[in-house]
Amino acid sequence: MRGWDDLYPLPVPPSWVPGAAVGILSLHFVQKLLFPYFWADLRYLLKVFTYGLRVEMYRLQGRVVTVLDKFVKLAEKQPHKPFLIYEGTIHTYRDVDRRSNRIAQVFLQHEALNKGDTVALLMGNEPDFIHVWFGLAKLGCVVAFLNFNVRFRSLLHCVSSCEPKILVVGADLLGTLEEVLPKLQKDVSVWIMAKDSTFPSVHTLLDKIETASEDPVPVNRCSANNLKSAVLYIFTSGTTGLPKAAVISHLQVLKGAAGLWAFGATSEDIIYITLPLYHSAASLLGIGGCIELGATCVLKKKFSASQFWSDCKRYNVTVIQYIGELCRYLCNQPVKEGEKNHKVRLAVGNGVRNDVWREFLDRFGAVKICEFYGATEGNICFMNHTGKIGSVGRTNFFYKLFFPFDLIKYDFQKDEPIRNNHGWCEKVKKGEAGLLISKVNAKNPFFGYAGNKRHTEKKLLCEVFKKGDLYFNTGDLMVQDHDNFLYFWDRIGDTFRWKGENVATTEVSDVIVMLDFVQEANVYGVSVPGHEGKAGMASLILKHNASLDLEQMYKQVVTYLPSYACPLFLRVQEKMEMTGTFKQQKFQLVDEGFNPSTITDPLYFLDNSKKAYVLLTKELHEMILSGKMKL
Repeated sequence: MRGWDDLYPLPVPPSWVPGAAVGILSLHFVQKLLFPYFWADLRYLLKVFTYGLRVEMYRLQGRVVTVLDKFVKLAEKQPHKPFLIYEGTIHTYRDVDRRSNRIAQVFLQHEALNKGDTVALLMGNEPDFIHVWFGLAKLGCVVAFLNFNVRFRSLLHCVSSCEPKILVVGADLLGTLEEVLPKLQKDVSVWIMAKDSTFPSVHTLLDKIETASEDPVPVNRCSANNLKSAVLYIFTSGTTGLPKAAVISHLQVLKGAAGLWAFGATSEDIIYITLPLYHSAASLLGIGGCIELGATCVLKKKFSASQFWSDCKRYNVTVIQYIGELCRYLCNQPVKEGEKNHKVRLAVGNGVRNDVWREFLDRFGAVKICEFYGATEGNICFMNHTGKIGSVGRTNFFYKLFFPFDLIKYDFQKDEPIRNNHGWCEKVKKGEAGLLISKVNAKNPFFGYAGNKRHTEKKLLCEVFKKGDLYFNTGDLMVQDHDNFLYFWDRIGDTFRWKGENVATTEVSDVIVMLDFVQEANVYGVSVPGHEGKAGMASLILKHNASLDLEQMYKQVVTYLPSYACPLFLRVQEKMEMTGTFKQQKFQLVDEGFNPSTITDPLYFLDNSKKAYVLLTKELHEMILSGKMKL
């Protein structure tokens, strides 16, 4: 009897098939071994290319489509979908569109605002921040976001630098307004988010919104003619001096808004924003990202570590935004049952330390940490799309074609890039720290700072590798490893980062030397174990026959500086060390830190619980290092 194989013989594959299969398997193993991130890189690059192509197609068709245009379209397409959830109250896309129309109508009737005029916004996190922002944008105005932590001289500087016609102030910031109102330029019209006012010559907005029309303003008011035209001013401390108004174009807003989408967020996601809206991370990546996706945003007045996860569960949050400090605060909370019982799948932000990153994942579950790098005013961005712990992003040959950048050698003593005998900068090797610079060209422009050409020019490096080239100086030192992952290393210049904010040392020292007993102040940042960034420390030289008045010192810094800029440590010296170029010597002071066991100079600590500077003893120093003393 014939067998089954005789009746139905199996087809014999061609002789080349086994060889091809072996070849494919070999290629797969070679790719895994030599190019383990190939497919992840390809998917990310395709996303970048697709988004860029979409913007370019709009341009070729003669259309300029902004994030605001996308929001208005969404308000028509999905009017009843929640756009904002704030303190339990839902604001739909239509609600936000109509209220922003009302605000636009108020200013159209009561102020002679022209397209392109600047309006400064001093408000905390609340829905009306977004309503006012969108309403003014519909009038074609440039909106300047003011940091509500900034006080007195710095705030007046911010207002004057962006030259606004109008200043809009939130109801909870009237105390700040009262401080600066007498010295505010007379040609600035002040409006407050209230129904009545006790201030002379200050206009009220809430009462007028109630009676205003919900009709859209004329389309020609908000239509943009060029994606490179300014739409926002966002203040940054940069690397030196007082805050500077970074010019943000429609193009930059579009790029920022694409961030959540690039990391894999969708229209079904619910994004939780606890960062301040005056920051580009919250306003562009957060609010702009929601619009790009057509998603929902849960807005928090102020970050609360104790309420964070309960809010996430209450509102079914799936995407959170963070800075490194925020993750550390969450990890420092007492452990509770069910901490992994939430729907959060993505955490997007920057500045988280490796140990906190690991602890966060172990404790709160399978949340994909999406670390990124980008300066507010910069023209370069990196995104860690693979989830490599500690890295701010990846690069490769193709990415550098779209966004050319380099890491160059830097002289820390002279505080400038190193140039060779021919006058050209030199690139660092992989694994070495170098200054990140990004090429300025038509595709990756640098828009500079409002009202300050000198500061704009200072951020540019000319003739770096060849005659005529131009690069943006990020002021950040980075390391690129042999797998092409990038890691943030440090800041250069007179600045340090604390509590998620850049602190300009010159601004702090200028406030301190206003005291009549201080001859000179040298401000720098020192590392504190268990904390991201660097804490502020001021080395003081007292005037002849003067003594240190700790009470006056405390009053001075808390009155004139944001809380994150107040020096945590003071050191009183007899003589100020200088560099060879007659700058204050900081490197040795930074290395010495704040250890009373090794420093013979008097040291003091800002004890927030006592609202005073107190003597820094060995016992107190130990409490700070162990984390028992809250900073």
